[in-house]
Amino acid sequence: MKRSLLFAALLCSAIMASAQTKSDSTTKASSTDSLMNTLSSPEKGEPVIATFKATRLIFSQTTETVKKKELNFLVIHRFGDIAGAQGGGKTFFGLDNSSDIYIGFEYGISDNFNIGLGRSKYEQLIDMHLKYYLLHQTTDNSVPVAVSLFLKGGFKPYHVETNIYDNFANRFAYFAQAIVARKFSSALSLQISPSYVIDNIPFPLAPTNENNFFAISAAGRLKFSKRMGIVLDYFHPFSRFRNNSVDPKFYDGLGVGLEIETGGHVFTINLSNAQAISEINYMSNTTSNWAKGQFRLGFTISRIFDFNKKHKSAY
Repeated sequence: MKRSLLFAALLCSAIMASAQTKSDSTTKASSTDSLMNTLSSPEKGEPVIATFKATRLIFSQTTETVKKKELNFLVIHRFGDIAGAQGGGKTFFGLDNSSDIYIGFEYGISDNFNIGLGRSKYEQLIDMHLKYYLLHQTTDNSVPVAVSLFLKGGFKPYHVETNIYDNFANRFAYFAQAIVARKFSSALSLQISPSYVIDNIPFPLAPTNENNFFAISAAGRLKFSKRMGIVLDYFHPFSRFRNNSVDPKFYDGLGVGLEIETGGHVFTINLSNAQAISEINYMSNTTSNWAKGQFRLGFTISRIFDFNKKHKSAY
């Protein structure tokens, strides 16, 4: 009897040990499978950063925005014609003259939303703008492009022909743009920007000149070193008046430049045929022709000031 009880006890112990071993093996296998699934599952795409290095290229806005509580100080300059009737040695190849000068500020309300203010020499235009980063391109291409929306309102407080402003509203002009960009690699970024211009008193003053028209811009950057790249910028207004006008004759804008990043600064030196800097002006009033030597030297300086206390404490 005692031997039977002892045999039964040993049998139960063996069964329980076997069950425990199987349970441990199952648990280990389950944990291993879970770990492998985690490692093999694709990571969610992260936003692509630095599609462009600055908020502007030569003419165009980019999809980039100033980050929250940061201030971007902009100085943009266009000299006179390098060659042609208004250029040459008598004007030191345009350096004696300035066709336009722009000084402006952009502030980050949030990482994706900016407000800006500036003034141009050309037509003494004072402008205010809003910019919103709507979509961010992602590394897994679930969002293949970046999209920003840009709105600008301009006010002309002075003009030589002051009698044309018989109504206060005539001093205002507006500009709207959707900017669609893609960073194809660490070196190449391209963008295209459908635009719409509204000018309550369009120049030149002509009965057939449109108060509003569509336009398109295309731009790109090709980096050839860590901090330097070539930038190209082009725009075309879809305006029957500008396409058919003979005196003055209008031209599409084309610019080429060298972009240099120097830490807190982004510096762009360029050649272009557009005299004006603001979108409201250059989309409407570009009458210079590259073929006639009517292109000019220009530069853009962008300097970021950071007002985030957390960022400051890190330095």
